[in-house]
Amino acid sequence: MTKTRTASYLTSFCSLVLLVSAASVPVQAAGSEAEPRHAIAMHGDPKYSEGFSHFDYVNPDAPKGGTLRMAVVANGYDSFNPFVVRGVPASGVTGYVYDTLLESSDDEPFSAYGLIAESLETPKDRSYVTFNLRKEARFHDGKPITADDVKFSFDILTTEGHPFYRNYYADVSKVTVEGERRVRFDFSDTSNRELPLILGQMPIMPADYWEDREFGRSGLTPPVGSGPYEIGDFEAGRSVTFERVEDYWAQNLGPRKGRFNFDKVRYDYYSDDTVALEAFKAGSIDFRVESSAKNWATAYTGERFDKSLILTESVEHHRPAGMQAFVFNTRKSTFSDRRVREALGYAFDFEWANKNLFYDQYTRTKSFFENSELASSGLPEGRELEILTAFEDELPEDVFTKVYQPPRTDGEGGLRDNFRKAMALLKDAGYAIRDGNMVHTDSGERLSFEVLLHQKNFERVVLPLKNNLDRLGIDVSIRLVDTNQYVQRVRQFDYDVVTQVLPQSDSPGNEQREFWHSSNINANGSRNYMGVNDPVVDALIDKVIQAPDREELVYRVRALDRVLLHGHYVIPQWYLPSDRIAYWAYLKRPASTPKNGVDVDNWWLQL
Repeated sequence: MTKTRTASYLTSFCSLVLLVSAASVPVQAAGSEAEPRHAIAMHGDPKYSEGFSHFDYVNPDAPKGGTLRMAVVANGYDSFNPFVVRGVPASGVTGYVYDTLLESSDDEPFSAYGLIAESLETPKDRSYVTFNLRKEARFHDGKPITADDVKFSFDILTTEGHPFYRNYYADVSKVTVEGERRVRFDFSDTSNRELPLILGQMPIMPADYWEDREFGRSGLTPPVGSGPYEIGDFEAGRSVTFERVEDYWAQNLGPRKGRFNFDKVRYDYYSDDTVALEAFKAGSIDFRVESSAKNWATAYTGERFDKSLILTESVEHHRPAGMQAFVFNTRKSTFSDRRVREALGYAFDFEWANKNLFYDQYTRTKSFFENSELASSGLPEGRELEILTAFEDELPEDVFTKVYQPPRTDGEGGLRDNFRKAMALLKDAGYAIRDGNMVHTDSGERLSFEVLLHQKNFERVVLPLKNNLDRLGIDVSIRLVDTNQYVQRVRQFDYDVVTQVLPQSDSPGNEQREFWHSSNINANGSRNYMGVNDPVVDALIDKVIQAPDREELVYRVRALDRVLLHGHYVIPQWYLPSDRIAYWAYLKRPASTPKNGVDVDNWWLQL
């Protein structure tokens, strides 16, 4: 899942897992009653004590007021419902309009604190969790948030919502309303220790509002929520403005103090990033996250920059980078052979691209959990090797004997050695060159595929790959479509190759089913973009979810990472361990930045 606040806007991802404390809770026998607690951490203790006034990385005295204007580069939106597959939701709805039971902090591995829920109760074996709701928690229409609303939200999300929710909460066996402000969730699998935590991430919706409305439909009727903002003015597909709720019920709580300081947050939609950049420099946009290395190196110049009217910063972060890559759709017969997928990777010259296109700003991605301790490296050893050995008969020998390393070059465009290795792999897979074309020796069919894009500026990255593959006799076409068409085709797995960001958190868990589990191979809208269908991966996902402590989690994630890498489901691209931001000088930000990076919802306007 992704927040549509700036932390997720920077990386297309958000932390999917929350955490909980054992230290503040008395030791209990399995299944015994649990004491209420204010916070929960996956491993260890939460940082902030009960009644804390604010997170350390915010300014609790930040003034309220003004309008923050940001750009979205997309071909519009047609829905205010971000929880279903249908439609393209407007940016910002999830994070601004809806509150959750718990709120995670950005300066811990993963901890969560009571928001709608004043407290929670879960026993040592985590076989259930009970949430006790705050009396003051209110929806925007003034009605109190009740346990019935929580149960309704769970039921509707897991039955009519995006397939993600069914997977994420699959091990919830029963939901019981125990009182007006008390709701209990029981679990079918007590080894899934993350469940008491991730339920806290669930957005809570009013049951009475949806009573006579069809949840599965997309539409542009502003919904009733409980978050810090309501949807105000909007022009369908072109702009949307969120207006701060002046009497927001949670504004003085620790998880909210010093945040959401702008009276209005406006998103304007642009079909072209170049136009969006010029709008920013002209003063129509206040804050921008730069995703283009070329723009960062060349475009932020001129009088307004010289006079410090516009500021630029590269702010280091310590969040997992995940995997940005060319993703193969292995549902297609073209990519069903692992050797073919591996061979195609030898045609991507990252070193040349980094030098000639990216101004040497990027680092090559080598893990699905890049920029974290969860990333595998070297050869498996110790506990990780022990985990993998249990599947030795089902895994490629390379997993145990070959260090994973994306193909390298000297950066000067020389690919002779890479081509030689690619040709050998393709030959083993049954291909040969005939009349200059790479064809399968049995069927005579040429090796060909299409790369689907929705950003024109990415063509300059794909074209060198296309040209290199052409030298191998492989036919590659590039299809550029608008954002809405791209979204629909990706949801239906109607592509050969796409570029995708596969985000990760510091504490992987149930969301891994959404990325790689075989049960999602044909679930439209799932994020198993690659079509992974491997019983070993399924088993390793279960092990990750069931990890009893942080140390074991790291070993199990590294094992999963290594198996995925040696499956060659993607051609890894690159990552950047910092946030490149540009903003007008009247915007101010807190003195410290948390490990998860820049979050503009902690900023304010100098009035």
